[in-house]
Amino acid sequence: LALKRMAVRKDYRGRGVAAALGRAVLDFARMQSGCRAVVLNTVMLQHEARALYERLGFRPHRRYLLPTAYGRLANCTVTTYRYDLP
Repeated sequence: LALKRMAVRKDYRGRGVAAALGRAVLDFARMQSGCRAVVLNTVMLQHEARALYERLGFRPHRRYLLPTAYGRLANCTVTTYRYDLP
C-alpha cells in the first residue's frame, strides 16, 4: 500500500492529527488481505514528517536524488520509508 500524500493544516499541527492519520493508514493496511507493507516518500526538508514516520515505526528503505533539474541542482534527496506489516 502506498501512502501518496498526507497534510495537516498549520493551525492544527502539534495536536496529534498526523499521528492519528498515520495509525489509521496502518490499521487500514492490516485489514487488506495480501498487503505486506506500507511505503511512502518524503524529501529531506520534511524533518517533522520524517520524525513522525519513524515514531510510527516506518524505517528508511532507500534514498535517491529528486529526478528533476531542481533536484540535481539543489542535491535534494528523497527518502522512501517502509512499514512492514506482521
